Amino acid sequence: MKDRKKGENVESYKTGTTTIAIIAKDSIVLAADMQATMGNLQSNADMTKIYQINEHLAVTIAGSVGDALVLVRFLRVQASLFELEHKTPMNTKACATLLSNILNSNKMVPFITQFILAGSVGGLSLYNLDITGGIVEEKEFSYSGSGSELALSVLDSNYKKGMSTEDAIKLAKDAINAAKKRDIYTGGQGIKIVVIKKDKIDELPIVKYN
Repeated sequence: MKDRKKGENVESYKTGTTTIAIIAKDSIVLAADMQATMGNLQSNADMTKIYQINEHLAVTIAGSVGDALVLVRFLRVQASLFELEHKTPMNTKACATLLSNILNSNKMVPFITQFILAGSVGGLSLYNLDITGGIVEEKEFSYSGSGSELALSVLDSNYKKGMSTEDAIKLAKDAINAAKKRDIYTGGQGIKIVVIKKDKIDELPIVKYN
């Protein structure tokens, strides 16, 4: 995917990435590589692929960054309006349903992007959404991007229900590292990790690859 600087026009290119989400005992761990690609070229090594919607919701993105950022901005506005009107934060299922409806209503000219949405309001929950609004609630982990198959083998082999946040972070790093070794579209300066807890969202320092 290709990011843009403030004031620049959004451009879409053939993209690739690896993003991971893991449900731990008391948190959800989101992780993503940081490489943006333009065809077979690396166009950016510090691309952000995890975005907060509010203090309780966050998404990973894969695909066209222009399409993804339009929807991220829309979700942020809608989450703020919901909280102002109802005096309570939007829960994860409601946000996922809203995003699903938007994606499906544009399926004839789709947003070329895939989201993994995680949040804590109403309990920790995780959803995967495809470009036509298909929505799946995940109970263990989720993944997206060109390195998914490589990361999935690590997740399948090592995921355990009720694992600690620390173990989930390690597993997420291992999965992204496995994808980077074989997927030419996964890379960048390191691994971005965000931890969603019941009362806050923590963004960790960038992790270097093994």
